[in-house]
Amino acid sequence: MPLRMHFTVEDLARTRIADRPAPCIELGTAARQLQERTHPVRLGAWRHRTLSALRPASRMVFALMPPRGRITDFLSGTNAATPAELIEQIRSTPRNRLRTSLENTAQHQAMPSWAHRLPDDPLLLRQLCDSLEHVADHALLPHWREVQAMAAADAAVRSRQLLGGGVEAVLARINPRRVRWRAPVLEIAMVSGLDADVHLAGQGVLLQPSVFGVEAPVVDVDAVPQPVLSYPVAQLQEGAATPLFAALPSGDGRAAPAVDAVGSVLGHTRAAVLSTIARHPGCSTQQLAALVGIAKASASEHATTLRNAGLIDTHRDRQSTAHVATPTGIALLNAPFARP
Repeated sequence: MPLRMHFTVEDLARTRIADRPAPCIELGTAARQLQERTHPVRLGAWRHRTLSALRPASRMVFALMPPRGRITDFLSGTNAATPAELIEQIRSTPRNRLRTSLENTAQHQAMPSWAHRLPDDPLLLRQLCDSLEHVADHALLPHWREVQAMAAADAAVRSRQLLGGGVEAVLARINPRRVRWRAPVLEIAMVSGLDADVHLAGQGVLLQPSVFGVEAPVVDVDAVPQPVLSYPVAQLQEGAATPLFAALPSGDGRAAPAVDAVGSVLGHTRAAVLSTIARHPGCSTQQLAALVGIAKASASEHATTLRNAGLIDTHRDRQSTAHVATPTGIALLNAPFARP
């Protein structure tokens, strides 16, 4: 049986779609994916590269972020805007919250013996946080710009669904394999097999796109100001699986410009198209044409060229498209020689 979220009219009115990734969800799901062998095409290269770079102490993180079961609350229940802010919040977790969080988790699953000493052992807590930062540095931070771009593109897709069919259309399509809308109940097939009823009582829910949460939903019914439900970004639901983060990023986390492609890509019109997409992430081909002042067919042709060069991504939802600049495209625009 699934987890069932019961919606009222007030809940539907207050349901929101996040337009940016949640570091706590991305780090937690990334840690879980590193311990799995699923989705080898999408995550195989990233998984191999990351695991090869991790120190043995990373096992501390994996012990509290297991591939199945709960992630201890103090590692996941924050509203940090960036991975760095998330790590700092975890480092400063009050002792009482640490203790309560660990006790709650221990009621549902086995935990390593050392975990129970965390509230009273500052050195041990620092070792855990250092290990968590180490995992984030290799698994998440090098790809954060790409994660942000995919979340922004997903928000554009969901906004179109919202305009075309309301909140119920979004709920029906956010994760067809795991989430089913049977008005007024949202049924969520949890990996854990959890069977429960959640009455939102007018709070609504925050729909949170996730890149590393390739399939399994993350649900936080105690989140503030409203419960959170994660779902895979639209790009992960489009056609055949393709590798994520296949290319090794540069040291500062930004992909270097594709120098060989610059000559074939940049020209006045294509530069304007790329710049417009960067300034209006998620714009459709028709909107792009209007913003640049060119024909729709011309906008489509230039977008295809930019996409083939790796400077933009295009996400399709039925008959609509949403263009978003890739980190490479943004880096190219930011280069002094490439300003349109």
